[in-house]
Amino acid sequence: MVSEVLDFECDGLLFSPIFHEESLFFLDEYKKKNKPVAMIDSDIKDKIDHYYIGQDAFKSGYLAGRLISFAVKNKRNVLIVKIAKEIDNTSVYLQRIKGFYTFFEEHPELTNFSFSEITIKNPDVNLLNLEMFENINSIFVPNSRTYVVAQFLEKQNIKGIRIIGYDLLKENIAYLNSGIIDFLINQKPEEQGYLGVNYLYKKIILQENLDGSHFIPLDIIVKENYM
Repeated sequence: MVSEVLDFECDGLLFSPIFHEESLFFLDEYKKKNKPVAMIDSDIKDKIDHYYIGQDAFKSGYLAGRLISFAVKNKRNVLIVKIAKEIDNTSVYLQRIKGFYTFFEEHPELTNFSFSEITIKNPDVNLLNLEMFENINSIFVPNSRTYVVAQFLEKQNIKGIRIIGYDLLKENIAYLNSGIIDFLINQKPEEQGYLGVNYLYKKIILQENLDGSHFIPLDIIVKENYM
């Protein structure tokens, strides 16, 4: 597939780097073409000149930390559930987690929060167990797999845990509407795709200079404002 894209003659590239290592290899080869690149969703910096469209991953994690802290006075045990195969190599993932922790570091008055992490490689509810959620009050899932945690909690009839995750997947929306997921941070993928194509049009056809980034606003979706 990579060789087919590299062999294809085009005037620009709209690229979403889902698999980090493969993306690095591809961008190393593609930069030889010296064509404009619009990168959406994930931003691989310093590998190739490009225009980035997407959220500021660090700020979105910082926002998640703020949402976890709202209206909380008693002791809270926060669990970060990492569900991904390439966590160590996924810059967006790491930036979200870094932003999350930074919020609490910058608010030392929030002394009633403690943190733990678990990692599972696949979005399989059977990889979760009750021990992982013992004494947990809040959960942060730094990608779109929030529904996996929600499914487990529903199956085990565990209630009263605040859950924050990402993306308006149909599975996430179902658990948002049922009240199991409290907040979803929406990345507006359709808008990212539109702006990516629009950038390439302006760059290639209109010859406009638009180098840099366009950050998508951080939309907080709750049950009451989901349309």
